[in-house]
Amino acid sequence: TCMKAILMAAGMGTRISTKTNEPKSLLNIGNGPLIKHTVELLLKNHIDVVICLGFKGYLIKEALKDYPVTFYENPFYKVTNSIASLWFAREELLKGEDLILANADVFWQQDILDILIQETRDVVLLADSSRKLSGDYFFRCENECLQAYGKELHEDERDSEYVGLAKVRKELLPVVNERLKKLVHDGDYQLWWENTLYSMICERDIYVQDIAGHYWSEIDVLQDYESILSYVKKHPLDI
Repeated sequence: TCMKAILMAAGMGTRISTKTNEPKSLLNIGNGPLIKHTVELLLKNHIDVVICLGFKGYLIKEALKDYPVTFYENPFYKVTNSIASLWFAREELLKGEDLILANADVFWQQDILDILIQETRDVVLLADSSRKLSGDYFFRCENECLQAYGKELHEDERDSEYVGLAKVRKELLPVVNERLKKLVHDGDYQLWWENTLYSMICERDIYVQDIAGHYWSEIDVLQDYESILSYVKKHPLDI
């Protein structure tokens, strides 16, 4: 697989880090830290791994010291959002490989990675239509294309909850890179990395793939973490 993954692991995760005092991606999910599970999953599929660090990044480096991972650091993680983290790793966008972009606090497995690997559309975000009422960040789509997005979308407007994973084909990455640079140049440091994709919905199709029925969980609060532990207890991890 000629593919690369960039994991966003710079954030402080204030809703849970005040209780754990470490990056969310370092929470032990049964066989070690969440981010170790994700890195092993990607490497097993011959996908190169890049990680954007910030909050206590040295702990993540230590946890992954035995893995062939490339690190970038966002020294301004306290006053920026993930778009700045991607900006520091922007050179990785232009190396001629299809790219998976993922938030490092998301638990996912081979079944979901297979969906991303097999995806042939230029840009695809994953979402879950079974969580449109109870999720955190929502999408509205038409013909599998993104139309609206946000935390505040009214229940009547939602189709799905965003998962925190995307794939961009290499042919589109120069466009994503230019959009990323423009948003940062314009001072939009508080945006997420996903805004580089959202900002293009008036110009091109930004596809959304529904993965309802596949287990995943983003760790925002302790209940999310407990959900993962419960799942892993019933479904032992294969890596």
